[in-house]
Amino acid sequence: MNIAAVKPMDIANGPGVRVSLFVSGCPHHCPGCFNEEAWDYDYGVPFTKEKEDEVMRYLRPDYIRGLTLLGGEPMDTGNQAGLLPLVRRVRAEFPDKTIWCFTGYDFDRDILGRMMQQEVTRELVPLFDVMVDGPFIQAKKNLGLRFRGSENQRVLDVRRSLAENRGVWLEEFR
Repeated sequence: MNIAAVKPMDIANGPGVRVSLFVSGCPHHCPGCFNEEAWDYDYGVPFTKEKEDEVMRYLRPDYIRGLTLLGGEPMDTGNQAGLLPLVRRVRAEFPDKTIWCFTGYDFDRDILGRMMQQEVTRELVPLFDVMVDGPFIQAKKNLGLRFRGSENQRVLDVRRSLAENRGVWLEEFR
């Protein structure tokens, strides 16, 4: 897996100050995407153990609220496998920090409907606190939305969504 960037202090992709990891590779190619260069799976640099350790160092300060995964497409099968060790480690070492994942896939149709059939997805998704789902749709672009770019996208409470077997909005973002 390649990564496009790591932002050690990001306030745009989740509440508070966060560490954001942008993966490379995206099958969606949404018109108007803010990060087209990350569509290419070969873009950026390999996600090595050293890069993982760097992300963990960035997460140490108390003022960092958590980790955000975006891209590219974190829920691409190859990217999931590359992210799983990091996400496990974040959960173990920083249990009070939140993990957000932005995906162009639809939670109900794609994540629950087919991706949860994959072992890596079944392990990875429950480790997230929040998932922002759905492709960016330029015709539904709304700059007034918090933590999403278009009105079709949802900010989901992952634990409740898994328990109810459907996407459940995180109440504060409805």
